[in-house]
Amino acid sequence: MGVISEVKSVMSVISEVKVKRCPIAYILAIKDAINVMHGKWKLHIIGSLIFGKKRFKELERDIPNITPRMLSKELRDLEGNGIVKRTVYDTIPVKVEYELTESGRSFEQVMDVMVKWGLEHRENVIGKQE
Repeated sequence: MGVISEVKSVMSVISEVKVKRCPIAYILAIKDAINVMHGKWKLHIIGSLIFGKKRFKELERDIPNITPRMLSKELRDLEGNGIVKRTVYDTIPVKVEYELTESGRSFEQVMDVMVKWGLEHRENVIGKQE
């Protein structure tokens, strides 16, 4: 690990410790995350892109019930927030691919925790209803 990455890692840990000790900073950090991820479809899009680069139609197929207009809007929002990268290839017809940025890929850890919680929650809720 290089010196710069070690410094960033240490700074990240220091920031996390400070945030954990201050409810205002904690809530602000949560608000920042929610502002980027809010919306019905953003987590679905990120979840699909975790599996690799996708074209628009592939994303549409992966995410049932999303309209093309909404998918386009959400992709623009995610691109604007640095979560998704859009690459346009100079081909005929034009080829456009979407992929997660480094920041977007780092969100996979959050998604993994959400999936684990969702599976456990579903099991607990369905298990109690039987």
